[in-house]
Amino acid sequence: MSSRKKLKMVASNLEVAAGQAARAGQASAGFPAARAVPDPEVRAVAKRRQFSAAYKLSVLEQADRASGAGAIGALLRREALFSSHLSTWRREREAGALEALAHRRGRKARSTPEQKRVALLEAKNTRLERELEQARLIIEVQKKLCMLLGLPTAEDKPTGSES
Repeated sequence: MSSRKKLKMVASNLEVAAGQAARAGQASAGFPAARAVPDPEVRAVAKRRQFSAAYKLSVLEQADRASGAGAIGALLRREALFSSHLSTWRREREAGALEALAHRRGRKARSTPEQKRVALLEAKNTRLERELEQARLIIEVQKKLCMLLGLPTAEDKPTGSES
C-alpha cells in the first residue's frame, strides 16, 4: 500500500475517532465536547515546483549579471534554487527551448465568428473541389466508354449553328 493511501486512512480514522469522542463528550454529564487535537504530522503530498519560461529567463539574466564573489550563491539562496537549475536552464536557453515553453499549452483560444466562418468556407471549398474532380473523372470515363462503344458524344453532335 502506498504511503499516500496510508496517510489518508490514518487521517480518516483520526477524524472518525474524534467525531465519536466529541459525541461521547456531549452525552456525558453536560460537559462541553473536547475538541479534536489536530494531527501535527504533515500530510501534504509533496508537489514538484514548476517554473515559467519568463521566470527562468529572468533568473538567468540575474545570474549572468552577477559579478561579485558569492553573488550567484546569494541569488540561488534568495530564490530557493539549486545550481543544477541554472545549468539546465542555460542548456535549454541555448537550445531555444525556453522560447518554445513560453507558448501556453492546453485548450486553444476561442475563435472569433470570422475565424469560424473562414474555417467553414475553407471546408466547403475543399469539399466542392473534391466533388468537381470526381465529376471530371466520371465525364472522362463516360467519353472513353462512348468512344469504345462507338456512340456519339456531346462533342460529336452538331450544334444548331453548324447546319
